[in-house]
Amino acid sequence: MLDPRSLEKRRDEIAEACERRGVVVDLDGAIAAQKRVASLQTGLGELNHRKNEHQADARRKLAAEEREAQIAEGRRLKQEGARIEAELARAECELESRLVAIPNLVHPESPKGGEADFRELRRVGEPRRFDFAARDHLAIGAALDLIDFEGGARVAGQKWYFLRREAVLLDLALQRFALETAMRAGFVPHTTPDVARRQIVDGLAFAPRGEETQIYSLAGTDLDLIGTAEITLGGLYCDQVLDSAQLPVRMVGLSHCFRTEAGAAGKESRGLYRVHQFTKVELFAITRPEESEALHDELLGIEEGIFQALEIPYRVIEIAAGDLGAPAYRKFDIEAWMPGRGEAGEYGEVTSTSNCTDYQARRLRIRFRRDDAKRTELVHTLNGTAIAVPRGLIALLENHQRADGSVAIPAALRPYAGFDCIGPR
Repeated sequence: MLDPRSLEKRRDEIAEACERRGVVVDLDGAIAAQKRVASLQTGLGELNHRKNEHQADARRKLAAEEREAQIAEGRRLKQEGARIEAELARAECELESRLVAIPNLVHPESPKGGEADFRELRRVGEPRRFDFAARDHLAIGAALDLIDFEGGARVAGQKWYFLRREAVLLDLALQRFALETAMRAGFVPHTTPDVARRQIVDGLAFAPRGEETQIYSLAGTDLDLIGTAEITLGGLYCDQVLDSAQLPVRMVGLSHCFRTEAGAAGKESRGLYRVHQFTKVELFAITRPEESEALHDELLGIEEGIFQALEIPYRVIEIAAGDLGAPAYRKFDIEAWMPGRGEAGEYGEVTSTSNCTDYQARRLRIRFRRDDAKRTELVHTLNGTAIAVPRGLIALLENHQRADGSVAIPAALRPYAGFDCIGPR
């Protein structure tokens, strides 16, 4: 969330960011709530000062009448303190509820508009021209017995699936390839829990809850299934104060991811493109504020390197302000060419990388201290997808299919997969 103390001073800047995002918030209500909290905090501080003076007076020898008055005044100050503390707690809750509705600021270069108004930055690789009738990943998976959606539906319902045969090995190969690529760039590998406490999920600003939630919750607990290792990797540093020398922290996390995909429908969600469970390798970084933009470019470079090595054509787009999630200040996507998508092939999202500045760090209370500095500062957090396995499989199967029904494995992946093609059968 944003710094509540900055709301009034930066009101115009925050209002402009909300307008660019197409988000309506009661900014003046939040400013009033912050003033109310500040006023109560001042009042409580003054009262505590009077209580200290009263306690000092109580140490003097007093006549019986004065002693009774002293005790009565002490009782009154205590009751007044309890009243202000209760009122302050209510005011802080109201301020918190208003703050979580206000998204992050927006980078000046982020395009205006919504989902369709992204800016294309570059294309890498030429979409392949097939001299045979290209198939989508569903047809390829069925012919090679790689993906079982019918079995998944019988066991767990729609949008759950089994991977079979070489697809299982490809899943593992993509994980290992992405992990090692990130490790060469200095990212420390982690496997993370598949669950996180609700306060951590909310701290990373994964909202909303209710009918449109993307989050599975475990009944009778304060735990949610994670939708990305960004949640657990960020939560790992909750309430931590880092030394400046420790930054940047570079982590790469391997986890299962769970999403309800509420409201997801249409041809773009067919097959493996939108599913309830998948494995993902996630990049996460914590850095000093002045270094976050350069680190954002570094994350994007790692993502591009992975898809270049997989020999998959792609384009890089910058997401428009109206399509940014609440914590993202700036976001880039890689969209891979998917020959089976649409009538003649289309680009489909395979990775994202976001600079969340100090928006997540404030709620998670992740700070750092510069050399010889007394005060701490908030860090900046960034995230990026190294590989989301199902979409990686789509791009691999569709781009590397061959006329005889087989699928070639790109050279960079062969040492991890253990084979150079799948099929034909």
